[in-house]
Amino acid sequence: MMRRAFQAIGFWARSLTGARRRAINEDGTAAVEFAMVAPIMITMLFGVAETSLALICRADVSLMAGTAADLISQANTVNTADVKNVYDAAGTILYPYYDPASGSAKPTIRLTSVIDNGSGAVGQNHLTGKVAWTCTQPGSGTLPPATAVGGTVTLPQAIMTAGGSVIIAEIAYKYDSPTTKTIAATMNFTNNFYTKPRRVLQIGAPTGGCP
Repeated sequence: MMRRAFQAIGFWARSLTGARRRAINEDGTAAVEFAMVAPIMITMLFGVAETSLALICRADVSLMAGTAADLISQANTVNTADVKNVYDAAGTILYPYYDPASGSAKPTIRLTSVIDNGSGAVGQNHLTGKVAWTCTQPGSGTLPPATAVGGTVTLPQAIMTAGGSVIIAEIAYKYDSPTTKTIAATMNFTNNFYTKPRRVLQIGAPTGGCP
């Protein structure tokens, strides 16, 4: 009986030792696997976060263009303060990317009134017009060079009516990723929006000039 008891104890001791060794081996394997997978998972996490933030900022820039054009198009006449208010109102859409209180770089905003230049056929909408006035808020983004007053502008569609005008809002914003782990380069987000004045055929140049 004693012999059998000792044999049983030895068997269980060997079993426990083997189980302990297997557990140690499994722990070591798990640690190695985690060390290999963790960098990939962390990179993917930053990639998803940074891409999401960039897409949200891109959508905000598009919304800014429509907002700026819509605000100007509701006026009969505008002055320096009106244009400045449009700049400020449109800029709030970019919060928290652009926060005036923090001193962050402004978005570039250009407002242009393009009037009928009489180049289209009678009774048809025109594809071109000439610049009556343009105002620009300098900022971080880069826009194509502005067409000088009196210069010809080609519209994306034949939307210019005889004796009418089109308001163009152009927005540009330089986006820098807050972490730069996967998006290291600066991106220049731009968007244009075209609309017509709602109450008058043509909105005159801002009284007092551009801000």
